[in-house]
Amino acid sequence: MTNKKLDAEALYQVLEAQVKAGLTHADNVAIVGIYSGGAWLAERLMKALKLENSGRLGFIDVSFYRDDFAQKGLRTDIKPTQISFDVDGATILLVDDVLYTGRTTRAAINELFDYGRPHKIMLAALVDRGGRELPIAADFFADTVTLKTGESLELHRADDGTLSLTLHTDDHK
Repeated sequence: MTNKKLDAEALYQVLEAQVKAGLTHADNVAIVGIYSGGAWLAERLMKALKLENSGRLGFIDVSFYRDDFAQKGLRTDIKPTQISFDVDGATILLVDDVLYTGRTTRAAINELFDYGRPHKIMLAALVDRGGRELPIAADFFADTVTLKTGESLELHRADDGTLSLTLHTDDHK
């Protein structure tokens, strides 16, 4: 099943440093993580930015906003989107674990606009694996990884919160 593990904790430290530097002068910051890996990263970034008591952490499930919904169908592990802060005028840091085609990001942006009109949306991803099908780019990413056709990355979180990235192939996923 597992071919290779990448050092997700080291990658997270790089991403955290980039986000801290990039949001230094930003106002009205809120963080929204895309389930599930992006949600885990968003929780950690909130603590790192000392915003954990601000009430400005949200989570988004893009299942109903995807443009491939008809082909892939409905997933069984849908989680409720949770955005309890005012999106209007906010600087939103949208967080995902792996940036690939850009379709998940597009779906998340569409859903965010259902909650209001942000001042700015910035994208953070632990890994950019290339392969874009839409004109989407991350403002912050820890590393780029080139994968072969049929390979994918999956972020895991252990009970103690430790993150790990695993490389899978289609025949062993």
